[in-house]
Amino acid sequence: MAKEHTFDISAEIDKQKFKDAYEQAKKIITNRWDFKGITCEFEHNEKAKTVTFLSTSDSKADAMYEALVSEVIKRGISSKALKEHKRETAGGNKTRLTIAIVDAISSDDAKKIVKEIKELKLKVQASIRGDVVRVEGKSIDDLQESIKAIRACEFDFPVNFTNLK
Repeated sequence: MAKEHTFDISAEIDKQKFKDAYEQAKKIITNRWDFKGITCEFEHNEKAKTVTFLSTSDSKADAMYEALVSEVIKRGISSKALKEHKRETAGGNKTRLTIAIVDAISSDDAKKIVKEIKELKLKVQASIRGDVVRVEGKSIDDLQESIKAIRACEFDFPVNFTNLK
């Protein structure tokens, strides 16, 4: 019974679910009566991990963002995966809103997670492995207790638990 059990903490999101949410939000906005006849453009850049909205006003850009957040939540993705990156005026009295997609844990955030786990005083070890935090322990109960504690923390990034072995 000396076998080690592990799980990983990451911020990775399901890319297909996100694409589905993006497409559905796009469809909802283009069919809304208050967006008929005005500029409303969407752009999803997978490599840069951004979504850009272009509209005639701040309130319309916010409505586009809220539609995306709503659809993302419906698909089980944390709303913390979307962060407003930049808001700027575009030519012709338009507003461009750029949203960053957060799907990795930074080293500072990983250190926060490790610190929280160490403060629990459980018999588990947390180590940072790239953009994933690996937690190891002999007792499944201790691992579950650490998962419960991390879920209770208010981080400003999404937290997912995978590979419980």
